[in-house]
Amino acid sequence: MIILLDIDGVMVPAQAWRQPEFLNDGFPVFAPGAVEALQKIIDTTNAGIMLITSHRFSYSIDEWHAIFKLRGINALSIEILPQLKDAKTRKEEILHWLNNTVQVPDFILIDDDKSLNGLPENQKARLLLTSGSLGLTADLAEQFLAKQ
Repeated sequence: MIILLDIDGVMVPAQAWRQPEFLNDGFPVFAPGAVEALQKIIDTTNAGIMLITSHRFSYSIDEWHAIFKLRGINALSIEILPQLKDAKTRKEEILHWLNNTVQVPDFILIDDDKSLNGLPENQKARLLLTSGSLGLTADLAEQFLAKQ
């Protein structure tokens, strides 16, 4: 399994009333509940991570491993969704990857982008849509894992 993972609004909830806290690596702190929920999904499904976040090209794979490790997440593998030059939205990039990957692995898509509700039904069924102000929660993780 692979987790197509956004960061902002998923691991780092948007809280307009305060500035995010940053760690020494210059990246924001992940919400403790999001860390616990993501690690539970990883541990239960043996999933790797494919980053779909807008931050994905800002760091190397090794740096991403360090970012996740520093925040308490043991990521089995980390990949980066390839950039689609003409894509105007993340949805287009995801659809391109899904439609052009020879053997699409079992996946879960975790994002707060409401436009992903427009995915085809078979792909939308794999969407775990978070509230941008709450991020990934234990309840959302449990809902997903209950379907497995």
